Amino acid sequence: MGLGNPGAGYEKTRHNAGSNFVLALARSKNIELKPEGKFFGATGSLSSGDNDIRLLNPSTFMNRSGNSVSALAAYYKILPSQILIAHDELDLSAGVAKFKIGGGHGGHNGLRDVIDKLSNDRSFARLRIGIDHPGNAIQVSSYVLQKPSPQQQVLIDRSIENAIRWLHLMIKGDWDKAMTGLHSEIFPLNQGSKNGL
Repeated sequence: MGLGNPGAGYEKTRHNAGSNFVLALARSKNIELKPEGKFFGATGSLSSGDNDIRLLNPSTFMNRSGNSVSALAAYYKILPSQILIAHDELDLSAGVAKFKIGGGHGGHNGLRDVIDKLSNDRSFARLRIGIDHPGNAIQVSSYVLQKPSPQQQVLIDRSIENAIRWLHLMIKGDWDKAMTGLHSEIFPLNQGSKNGL
């Protein structure tokens, strides 16, 4: 699931980094995300080994993201521990992405609502996509809803590409290798993994 806000006005904003990850993953696998009312979002699916993977981008606003993921999880009987939420992360530099298992919401309204709608179960995994911090807490609300500079966008796109490259190991349950690989960016951008999804 990729966190973001719906509508053309939000498409390229920093707060939509998670949504952009899901869109990039779908494009890389030639998957069409189709609107699905009962899930309050656009969905698609792919297979990776023995795993059926559901992709989801909510059509709700960020602070109602939990409605979407909880509806899809209930329908397909997906446990919170089987969910990966991709989201923007102020505390990471643009160009950096990190996997994380569990934890709190850190003030992120999308994560806050997901945790609430999953009955306070925090066991889901996260993909934290760095967007930099404006340097002042007062500026955060406006900062995340602005578009990054062209240079910053290149870095964010690069981190998304790196995350997609290591995703197959996360899906297999090999968290140590997935995290080590993504966090150290072992693969250069022009070299793909030999073990893709």
